[in-house]
Amino acid sequence: MTDNELIAILRLQRIPNIGDINAKKLIQRCGNALAIFESKKEHLLKIEGIGTATLKGLYDTIYLEEAQAELRFIKDNDIAFDYYQDNTYPKHLKHCIDGPILLFKTGAIELNSRRIISVVGTRNITSYGQSFCDTFIEEIAPLDPIIVSGFAYGVDIAIQKAAMENGLQTIGCLAHGLNQIYPKTHKKYMNKVERNGGFYTEFWSTSNPDRENFLKRNRIISGMSEATLVVESAEKGGSLVTADIANSYNRDVFAVPGRSSDKFSVGCNNLIKQQKAQMITSAAELVYLLGWQLEEKTKPAVQKQLFIELDDTEKVIYTYLNSKGKQLLDTVALECKLPIYKVSSTLLNMEMKGVVRPLPGKLFEVI
Repeated sequence: MTDNELIAILRLQRIPNIGDINAKKLIQRCGNALAIFESKKEHLLKIEGIGTATLKGLYDTIYLEEAQAELRFIKDNDIAFDYYQDNTYPKHLKHCIDGPILLFKTGAIELNSRRIISVVGTRNITSYGQSFCDTFIEEIAPLDPIIVSGFAYGVDIAIQKAAMENGLQTIGCLAHGLNQIYPKTHKKYMNKVERNGGFYTEFWSTSNPDRENFLKRNRIISGMSEATLVVESAEKGGSLVTADIANSYNRDVFAVPGRSSDKFSVGCNNLIKQQKAQMITSAAELVYLLGWQLEEKTKPAVQKQLFIELDDTEKVIYTYLNSKGKQLLDTVALECKLPIYKVSSTLLNMEMKGVVRPLPGKLFEVI
């Protein structure tokens, strides 16, 4: 991409009233961002949804000067970026009508053919939430997903630290430019995150971590992922906004239930009651509901004497599947007289051991 093309894209980001949706309309009609500024206003006004108010600042030189200044920052600091038409741009975010036209990034982000899940929650994480984060990541690590969050206090940093400790790639979506980090106390984690993923932001070096920026960046968190998981939340909070955005994108939303008396479980319980999220209590349930499967290369070889490796519950399920053949998870739970959540987590453990394998239609069979 040439400097002039990048400046044109930056100008579109900066001009009030245009926004990402209208910017994409203009680019689609004109062919590229640079051509927009070479087009006559009368031509642009023929585009559906584009009016005089939208184009008010299009030819104002102040936005050209600001874009040129930001380009200098990008070049001086060797900032990488993904344009929404590039192959490197997050593929799930491409399907979001209001996804940013330009994302700045740092680190070693690798998105190709990877499972991606966002995990969010309260900044006031409890011991219950911390325990869930640690266990969830340990259980899901064999599937090697990318863990996306907001790098904020509480659930965000807890899930990202757990991801790094288990060798998973993690991405922090920031609400400010790449010339700073918020909260400042998390600066100590930056290098490790960049070695194990990195950071995304749509904000310029002139942007501060203002409240509206956090709300705006939530669409990136939910948009770039296959699903969003809310671990803990009070009755109101930014994680609930992220869940609402994920629902608007027709993405799966999950929530971890808690006691009705727990302040930071109220939001999750409400999501479940209002059918805005599916309840999960383990990584196995999320894996089952998303239809994820272990890659063959990650499955350990099966030992001949299986029962030496299986616990009591696994033995019951193995014996049933071995005698009955392919079966649905619900049927296994019913016939083995076990709760579904227990069967789903047990089947995932057995899959990791190479004892069973999932089949299309949510069936399982022994190997």
